[in-house]
Amino acid sequence: MKIEWAEDFKISTRIENGATIISANKAGLLSLSKQLATLAEQEGNDHYHLDSNNSLEDGSSELIIEKVE
Repeated sequence: MKIEWAEDFKISTRIENGATIISANKAGLLSLSKQLATLAEQEGNDHYHLDSNNSLEDGSSELIIEKVE
């Protein structure tokens, strides 16, 4: 699965009081929605693993988005 992000996208995640908070600018939200739609269309189980070394802003919590059958 190739991940394509919109220019100037920003996405960060943090955990606060047991809740996962995803913060993003417009390009980040549109990119994330595209990735979710792509993941939904995949056959079988699959996942995206995002962190500050892979698409998220520095200091972000690790985020795994998983599709299960």
